[in-house]
Amino acid sequence: MYAVIATGGKQYKVAKGETLRVEKLDGDEGATVKLDRVLMVADGDKVQIGTPTLDKASVTARITAQGRGDKVEIIKFRRRKNSRTQAGHRQSYTEIEVTDIKA
Repeated sequence: MYAVIATGGKQYKVAKGETLRVEKLDGDEGATVKLDRVLMVADGDKVQIGTPTLDKASVTARITAQGRGDKVEIIKFRRRKNSRTQAGHRQSYTEIEVTDIKA
Protein backbone atom coordinates (compact mmCIF):
# COMPACT_ATOMS: atom_id res chain seq x y z
CA MET A 1 0.00 0.00 0.00
CA TYR A 2 1.29 3.42 -0.90
CA ALA A 3 0.03 6.99 -1.15
CA VAL A 4 0.94 10.20 -2.94
CA ILE A 5 0.92 13.23 -0.64
CA ALA A 6 1.52 16.95 -1.18
CA THR A 7 3.44 18.97 1.40
CA GLY A 8 5.67 21.99 1.09
CA GLY A 9 4.73 22.53 -2.55
CA LYS A 10 6.06 19.12 -3.59
CA GLN A 11 4.54 15.68 -4.10
CA TYR A 12 5.92 12.50 -2.51
CA LYS A 13 5.14 8.81 -2.98
CA VAL A 14 5.16 7.25 0.51
CA ALA A 15 4.73 3.79 1.98
CA LYS A 16 4.42 2.59 5.57
CA GLY A 17 7.78 2.49 7.35
CA GLU A 18 9.49 4.77 4.82
CA THR A 19 11.67 7.70 5.91
CA LEU A 20 11.87 10.90 3.86
CA ARG A 21 12.87 14.55 4.07
CA VAL A 22 10.19 17.17 3.46
CA GLU A 23 10.06 20.95 3.76
CA LYS A 24 10.08 22.15 7.37
CA LEU A 25 7.03 21.20 9.46
CA ASP A 26 6.18 22.51 12.92
CA GLY A 27 6.81 20.08 15.76
CA ASP A 28 9.52 18.57 17.92
CA GLU A 29 11.35 15.30 17.40
CA GLY A 30 9.13 12.36 18.32
CA ALA A 31 5.91 14.30 17.66
CA THR A 32 3.19 12.87 15.42
CA VAL A 33 2.13 14.74 12.26
CA LYS A 34 -1.06 14.14 10.28
CA LEU A 35 -0.77 14.91 6.56
CA ASP A 36 -4.24 15.49 5.06
CA ARG A 37 -3.39 16.47 1.47
CA VAL A 38 -3.50 12.93 0.05
CA LEU A 39 -3.72 12.90 -3.74
CA MET A 40 -3.84 9.15 -4.35
CA VAL A 41 -3.95 5.87 -2.42
CA ALA A 42 -3.14 2.50 -3.99
CA ASP A 43 -3.72 -0.85 -2.28
CA GLY A 44 -2.92 -3.61 -4.75
CA ASP A 45 -5.40 -3.31 -7.63
CA LYS A 46 -7.63 -0.87 -5.72
CA VAL A 47 -6.62 2.71 -6.61
CA GLN A 48 -8.34 5.86 -5.33
CA ILE A 49 -7.55 9.16 -7.02
CA GLY A 50 -8.67 12.50 -5.57
CA THR A 51 -9.99 15.56 -7.37
CA PRO A 52 -7.57 17.04 -6.33
CA THR A 53 -7.43 15.41 -2.85
CA LEU A 54 -9.16 12.52 -1.11
CA ASP A 55 -11.50 13.72 1.64
CA LYS A 56 -11.22 10.94 4.23
CA ALA A 57 -7.64 9.82 3.52
CA SER A 58 -4.71 10.78 5.72
CA VAL A 59 -1.11 9.82 6.32
CA THR A 60 0.28 9.73 9.85
CA ALA A 61 4.01 10.24 10.35
CA ARG A 62 6.47 10.66 13.22
CA ILE A 63 9.09 13.42 13.16
CA THR A 64 12.53 11.85 13.50
CA ALA A 65 14.73 14.93 12.96
CA GLN A 66 14.71 18.65 12.25
CA GLY A 67 17.71 19.99 10.37
CA ARG A 68 19.20 22.13 7.65
CA GLY A 69 20.49 21.00 4.29
CA ASP A 70 23.86 21.61 2.68
CA LYS A 71 24.84 25.14 1.78
CA VAL A 72 24.02 26.30 -1.74
CA GLU A 73 26.30 29.11 -2.91
CA ILE A 74 24.97 31.84 -5.17
CA ILE A 75 27.55 33.86 -7.12
CA LYS A 76 26.79 36.70 -9.55
CA PHE A 77 29.81 37.77 -11.54
CA ARG A 78 29.92 40.57 -14.11
CA ARG A 79 32.85 40.36 -16.47
CA ARG A 80 35.19 43.36 -16.85
CA LYS A 81 33.27 45.39 -14.24
CA ASN A 82 35.11 44.37 -11.07
CA SER A 83 31.69 43.50 -9.63
CA ARG A 84 30.86 40.30 -7.78
CA THR A 85 28.07 39.30 -5.36
CA GLN A 86 28.23 36.17 -3.27
CA ALA A 87 25.58 34.68 -0.96
CA GLY A 88 24.64 31.34 0.52
CA HIS A 89 21.48 29.53 1.53
CA ARG A 90 20.68 26.52 3.74
CA GLN A 91 17.15 25.13 3.45
CA SER A 92 15.47 23.78 6.59
CA TYR A 93 13.94 20.30 6.43
CA THR A 94 12.00 17.83 8.56
CA GLU A 95 12.77 14.13 8.41
CA ILE A 96 9.65 12.01 8.93
CA GLU A 97 8.86 8.29 9.17
CA VAL A 98 5.49 7.20 7.83
CA THR A 99 3.61 5.15 10.43
CA ASP A 100 0.13 4.73 8.94
CA ILE A 101 -1.89 5.30 5.76
CA LYS A 102 -5.69 5.54 6.01
CA ALA A 103 -7.86 5.59 2.92
